[in-house]
Amino acid sequence: MFVGFESRLVDLEAAPIFARIAGNGPPLLLLHGFPETHLMWRDIAPILAQQFTVVWADLRGYGRSGTPASAADHGPYAKRAMAEDMVELMKRFGHDRFMVAGHDRGGRVAYRMALDCPSVVQKLAVLDIIPTADAWDRADARLALSFWPWSLLAQPAPLPEEMIGAAPDAVIQSALSAWGSPSSTFPQEVRANYAAMLGDREHLHAICEEYRAAATLDRDHDAADRNAGRKILCPVLTLWSGSGGLANWYDREGGPLAIWREWSENVEGRAMAGGHFFPEEFPSRTAEELAGFFEA
Repeated sequence: MFVGFESRLVDLEAAPIFARIAGNGPPLLLLHGFPETHLMWRDIAPILAQQFTVVWADLRGYGRSGTPASAADHGPYAKRAMAEDMVELMKRFGHDRFMVAGHDRGGRVAYRMALDCPSVVQKLAVLDIIPTADAWDRADARLALSFWPWSLLAQPAPLPEEMIGAAPDAVIQSALSAWGSPSSTFPQEVRANYAAMLGDREHLHAICEEYRAAATLDRDHDAADRNAGRKILCPVLTLWSGSGGLANWYDREGGPLAIWREWSENVEGRAMAGGHFFPEEFPSRTAEELAGFFEA
């Protein structure tokens, strides 16, 4: 899956960030979600590398990237800090401006980057998310029971670390099977990679800190932007699972597309076949959607 890709561990000021890079053409950054690593793009990155210079990276605290010390306010794991990592990473690769696609947590880093660094992000694709503040403001039993990491991982340390660290394989099994994608979507070596990350206490603590930041600072940052009327300036593509929560939870608001249009005047999007992990479930179709948007 890595043929033609160069592996790099880049020592940034805040943390080392692991990435793979290959291809020719306009630069495109791919960011993963939970409980994944950059490996979620294993079947998509080679397709996109035929048209773009593709960088697929592990977020701070995930995969082979570093786990810097956190703080009482969880600031080092706010999406703002994680977005700064990625802007600096792309600069190290020679890209002052680039396009970005993010799934799940990576989507939250990606849209924060577009808000904070409008001169850097040329186009933005967000996969199976709505903005963090909107999700929390509309949270109900469906979110609490379906996407349990939002509430469980945000609990004060060390409760979630102890619970998840005691059974990382069970957590991976639950997450990958409960969110609508068949088990065949995830080869055993990929499952093992995801489970090993949760079995490492430093990475697990970092990931919990990221969720704690999402419940506090990230939410505050979104609210401040919304109150100030600040919007995403670049074109936005939003794709969501046709069988997941986003397909019907927000019908009264007009669905996820209508919610994203409150954040940008240039948004397009549609539902995709598959569950929450549709990029891994249907990589060719996802790559086709992303390529069509980014090359337009």
